[in-house]
Parts: sequence; structure tokens; C-alpha cells
Amino acid sequence: MVAGLRRACYPTVMLARLKSLLAVPVSDSGARRHAPDELHLAAAALLVEAAHQDAGYDAAERALVDRLVRERFGLDADEAEALLAAADEKVAAAVDLYGFTRRVKDAFDHDERVELVEMLWQVVYADGELHDHEANLLRRVAALLYVSDRESGAARKRVLRKSRAVG
Repeated sequence: MVAGLRRACYPTVMLARLKSLLAVPVSDSGARRHAPDELHLAAAALLVEAAHQDAGYDAAERALVDRLVRERFGLDADEAEALLAAADEKVAAAVDLYGFTRRVKDAFDHDERVELVEMLWQVVYADGELHDHEANLLRRVAALLYVSDRESGAARKRVLRKSRAVG
């Protein structure tokens, strides 16, 4: 009898657990609140995904992604390393980009989303060239973040201009 009761309750308990995991806290103003860690992880995962697009996520790209998350989110070396390790895991387990882009789109203002797209351009140009998969990813991510092609193109030009000035 107890085993039958457990089986009957299992779907209800499991559904309640899933709902609690997926619940997004709401502030008094009705706006969604996101933990900084959740946002940092979503943004870092997009950067890691961009770095993987050319099948060459090397030490230089890893160092660039590390520097970008440290500067953008004010992290120390240990925090950045933990964030990138978590982002690596999330990217490896992800089947699409929507979850990452949705979190960023919902929490970042427009200028912050454009800044993230510029960071993504920095990552894809880290090796000095743009591969087809990288360009495709940037188009998709920009669209999912509601960043126009014109704004993404301007961000790309800023990155290229800075890289020429340094190089």
C-alpha cells in the first residue's frame, strides 16, 4: 500500500519540485528579478559558446573571455574561473541558446545587450578571422537579444577598429 501511495504522489512531488526550480522571483514592482550569478552565467555561456564556434577554444580565447567577464561583472580571478567552469558545463549540456539569451534579454537594458554583442564580436575575432559558424551565431544571438543588425554591425566595426589600433 505504501509503495502504491509513493508512486501516486511521485508525479505531484516531482511537478512541485520542477515548478520551484523554474519559478522566477518577482519584485514588489512586478518586474522579474534575476540573481547576478544567473545573469553572469547566461552571459558567460554565450561568450563560451562563441569561443567554441571555430572549433578552437584555445588558451588565448579563454584568457579573453576571462578578462571580459572580470571587467564586465567586476569579478576577481577565482570568481571568474568558477563562472567560466560553470559556463563550460552549461554550454556542454545546452541544446539551444534560447535559455541564455532570454535571461539576458529580460534583465539587461538595451545598451547592456549591445555591449554584450560587442563582447561576443571580440571573442569571435580573437583569432583574427571570422568563421561562418561564428557569424551565424552572432546573427542569431543578436536577434534573440533584440539587437538590430545595424547595431550589431556597428559593434563589430568598433571591435575591428580597436583590434587594428592595437595590432
